[in-house]
Amino acid sequence: MTTPSQSGSGSQSSVGLDELFNRVNQLLGDPAPVASSTEEAAAEPDLHGTPANLKPGDAFIPRQPQNIRETGVSAALLESLIMKFLFQVGRSPMRGIAAQLKLSFKVIEPILKQLRSEKNIDLSGTTNTGDSEYVITDLGRERGKRYYEECTYFGATPVSLQDYIDSVNAQSIAGQVVTSEQLKAAFDGLIINQAMLNKLGPAVNSGRGMFLYGFPGNGKTSIAERVTDAFGSAIWMPRAIFVEGEVMRVFDPGVHEEVEEAQNSGLLDSNQVDRRWVKVKRPTVIAGGELTMDELEVTKNEISKICEAPLQLKSNCGTLVIDDFGRQTMPVDVLLNRWIVPLEKRYDFMNLPSGKKLKVPFDQLIVFSTNLEPRDLVDGAFLRRIPYKIEVPDPSVDEFRELFGIMSRVLKFPEKPECVEYLIQEHYLKVKRPFRLCQPRDLLLQVQNYCNFHQKPLEISNEAFDFAVSNYFSIM
Repeated sequence: MTTPSQSGSGSQSSVGLDELFNRVNQLLGDPAPVASSTEEAAAEPDLHGTPANLKPGDAFIPRQPQNIRETGVSAALLESLIMKFLFQVGRSPMRGIAAQLKLSFKVIEPILKQLRSEKNIDLSGTTNTGDSEYVITDLGRERGKRYYEECTYFGATPVSLQDYIDSVNAQSIAGQVVTSEQLKAAFDGLIINQAMLNKLGPAVNSGRGMFLYGFPGNGKTSIAERVTDAFGSAIWMPRAIFVEGEVMRVFDPGVHEEVEEAQNSGLLDSNQVDRRWVKVKRPTVIAGGELTMDELEVTKNEISKICEAPLQLKSNCGTLVIDDFGRQTMPVDVLLNRWIVPLEKRYDFMNLPSGKKLKVPFDQLIVFSTNLEPRDLVDGAFLRRIPYKIEVPDPSVDEFRELFGIMSRVLKFPEKPECVEYLIQEHYLKVKRPFRLCQPRDLLLQVQNYCNFHQKPLEISNEAFDFAVSNYFSIM
């Protein structure tokens, strides 16, 4: 992001503003200089570093920055966020500005004072709680407009790329050990036999990658979705990253599940947590047959000028599931070539809109789920990089009966074992039809609709099963 100045020389203004805030910070008792946006762009991220305040074994908790330097970004960026916010809302109390940027009063106060001295903003009064209220001036509106034309983002202050990398290292999925009991708890409600658990356990603990293959309808996607639950813990994820002058959103409400932080949980008072970060369940990001190469690269909206993180970055410290592998619109070898280096080296190269490449962590369990035989899809060189290939088999007769009992209770059907036995004998064994794990649920839903249509109480019967089978398997 190039920072415009009143004179029109953006880069000179950015460096000059940073020098000014270095002097302000020194007056406030913080002698460490603020890195300019130029210096920040030149810094090479350390993929294997750990936060300075974090000891081995400590839980990672982002601490609220106490000054501009500790935010990890330049004063020029903070100024642009404030001006764009006020450009949109017109006026706001300091509390509102701090909440918008997710920073404390003490961090933004010197910037507000400087903006006021430059006649970009002014005090319009105080609120009922005694909070100073700021209003943007005509001069400031012009400045805010220029910032907004360069990039429309004015949300939570982004964190630096290095801070993000440190957080991934501290919360790495590779450092997690999953026990048999934890895996069983994660798969609660699914029919997973012990032999399958014995295969899945080591694959999950490897933190590398696995193929799940087998016939459709046997729960490959459900297994892949549940794998992350075995790791248990939540992680901290930044809302956005500032890298090479670009704002890149990482937190995505569509794929990340936010976890409510308990007040005064003991480790760190909630008021001391850096609110630029969000506590989420370890992510499970699923990409199906619609996956394109664009989703694996940084994309920039040409209207908003905001970048979106690729799927693999959003799934760091969690699981990335490539569902229906082999059915993507792109050729299989193109997709595989994209994963060769990350799977081997545990890092990826992120292509920025500017054309520059940056090395970033590739820290997730990647699961390829497919209905096809892996050896028919990929060559030996790639299979060697996926150490675990696990077939998800058809259920046994006993497992099929057990699943009918579970689904009957879920859908509020009185259990009728004799009708289930009729179904198995007449519509499966007699016609040599294979069992699939999805079928008890699907057939009972058909019976439910049958009963509702005929205004009958929910009840399993041979007649209802005949009806369900004739519909469900009519072209199968």
